[in-house]
Amino acid sequence: MKYRRLGKTDLRVSVVGIGTWQFGGDWGKDFTQSEVDDILNCGKDVGINLIDTAECYGPHHMSETFIGDYLSRHSRQEWVIASKFGHHWEDQWENAWNVDQVRRQLDESLKALQTDYLDLYQFHSGSDEVFNNDDLWTLLDKQVQAGKIRNLGISIGSNDNIYQTAKATELNAKAIQVVYNRLDQKPEEQVFPSCLEHDLGVLARVPLASGYLSGKYKPGAVFDDNVRQGHQRGEIDAKLRLVQEIAQTEVPEGVDMASWALAWCLKHPAVSCVIPGCKSVEQVKANAHAASLEMVQENHRSAWRN
Repeated sequence: MKYRRLGKTDLRVSVVGIGTWQFGGDWGKDFTQSEVDDILNCGKDVGINLIDTAECYGPHHMSETFIGDYLSRHSRQEWVIASKFGHHWEDQWENAWNVDQVRRQLDESLKALQTDYLDLYQFHSGSDEVFNNDDLWTLLDKQVQAGKIRNLGISIGSNDNIYQTAKATELNAKAIQVVYNRLDQKPEEQVFPSCLEHDLGVLARVPLASGYLSGKYKPGAVFDDNVRQGHQRGEIDAKLRLVQEIAQTEVPEGVDMASWALAWCLKHPAVSCVIPGCKSVEQVKANAHAASLEMVQENHRSAWRN
């Protein structure tokens, strides 16, 4: 495993993290605590130290609750825990952006995660209108001062949202989370240059393009999860045809496509960490292998230096 500094934070993060949206049940599998334990134990064994979750990954903070149960039986200090705010899911999923709602979300996330603090707390894919709320950022700054939050971040909903990226430093946010993968390179145009200029760490989410870059699917594939079922048939097949072409022309012989796709993200100088989801121990190991590929250079601009 390799490690990089996450922007202006004092966090040393593994270049491959564990995304946990899948723990909420939206990706075609319901998890047990034992399965989550196995995934996180494997992550620790291969050197992964960052877990990314959110308030709305499953109803009633489901993903965070799985992680919290695990953390209650293991060393909290060995992990960098990143979560998010701005949405709420009880009987249905809904936005929750006012100050009282966010304060309650933070306390509920801390309780679910069974921790006193979050290493990174991220504005979760909100509009510029709700982003421009001084009272919200004042609340968050007070929570930083109180020690409940170590660092603030922004998970931008649109991968070309340069407005929120450019405002990050002014709001004491030190990391940007954005969709970035071989099929979606939009952040390279504006977001990444801004992150480099302001020394913002970058968490690349959806680095396997919702599984299209996993190498497991061919045109005509049918998905049974809640997320990809909403994709148009023509869009699915077009992406899978492109993936086939990439596999034939770009992926070196003998290299697993998923590992290659993660390493492809990590070769960009702005990216600190990729956060793929994983449903099994085998996928955790395959994801971690990306760190060993030659594409991931040690002289990365944000590599950790002792």
